[in-house]
Amino acid sequence: MSIQAYQSNSVQTASPGELTLMLYNGCLKFIKLARKAIESNQFEAKNTNIQKARNIVQELMVTMNQDYEISKEIMPLYDYMNRRLMEANINNDVNILDEVEGLATEFRDTWKEVVKQTRMEKFGQGGQA
Repeated sequence: MSIQAYQSNSVQTASPGELTLMLYNGCLKFIKLARKAIESNQFEAKNTNIQKARNIVQELMVTMNQDYEISKEIMPLYDYMNRRLMEANINNDVNILDEVEGLATEFRDTWKEVVKQTRMEKFGQGGQA
């Protein structure tokens, strides 16, 4: 099985929680690539990667379930991350990328625990189907 087929299959079979985790990981990957691009003066690559990170944040915003009270606290943080990514892009500012990366890492780590807990509740101690 090719890597592309494996990745496609893993996305198609992932739970909503696992898909969200993939989005956070993708966002973090693109922020890291954007930082490297800024450091090596590759401004087209910087722009492309920041745009990809912003697209992920915007996807998280659009797909967020507004029925939960916590959504009212998370949405402004996503909006903040999105605006800061735009500023990092305009100003070639790695410090802003570091700030957004910190927020995205906190979201990802928290979400990873939620997914783990959900698996344990669904499948028992091993977390396996």
